[in-house]
Amino acid sequence: MHLPERAQPMRRNAGTALEMRAWRPRLPGVAEVLHAHVTGHAYPMHAHDTWTLLIVDDGAVRYDLHRHERLASRDLVTLLPPHVPHNGCPAGPDGFRKRVIYLDASHLAVDLIGSSVGTSSFTDPWLRRALSALHGVLRQPGDELRAEGLLALLVDRVRVHLGERAVAAPRDHTAAYLLRDLLEQHVADGVSLYDAGRLLHFHPSYLVRTFHREFGTTPHRYLTSRRVDHARRLILDGQPLASVARSSGFYDQPHLTRHFTRILGVSPGLFSRAARSTG
Repeated sequence: MHLPERAQPMRRNAGTALEMRAWRPRLPGVAEVLHAHVTGHAYPMHAHDTWTLLIVDDGAVRYDLHRHERLASRDLVTLLPPHVPHNGCPAGPDGFRKRVIYLDASHLAVDLIGSSVGTSSFTDPWLRRALSALHGVLRQPGDELRAEGLLALLVDRVRVHLGERAVAAPRDHTAAYLLRDLLEQHVADGVSLYDAGRLLHFHPSYLVRTFHREFGTTPHRYLTSRRVDHARRLILDGQPLASVARSSGFYDQPHLTRHFTRILGVSPGLFSRAARSTG
């Protein structure tokens, strides 16, 4: 498991018109995240040992896959299979901006490669929004549980696009309550959705769906609210905010401030001053 990494600023290659940032998030099965702005570079034929799941934010990418020319544009989600060569170049003079997640076979099995060669892009507004949201979460460390939940749901959606039958979830509330109890046991240290699925013997996407259906919120939001609750108690105990952030399970003090303010409407600093003034 890799330590969480913040996305680095865009790096420009002096020899080509290409800017990019790349990092490996603390997310099981994700080999790399890449954001790039390409205006003068053409990728030659190459292959990856991972699935390439990408969205284009500006412009379009023209590429060849399995002897057919294709296009990745803003309204599409594009999936390139592992071990199948492809190339890529800007479809217009202004280049393109893309965001890419590279997934290993723990998310998408190799037996889906044939389907993905035939269908390498999907018109699915929900899937594109979910993938864009996931990229936003991955840029800020500390919300890995939310990232895992988003990834589990969107990978399920991709499987359906590749021909797998969607399995209707049984109306059993057991998994939701088991997951809630597990989250309560790990408020400060946290638990990954992958580990929760392994311990509780449920698929991660099923845990997310049944939890939301039962409690009206996601596992990540539930855990975050409990961490904010814990942080309030520590602030009332007089602990400094940097210590409060670490002890209540937040990545750092800005991470605590962002969620504390979102939930309570006041910053931890203001809450602390109010507590001192009435203590």
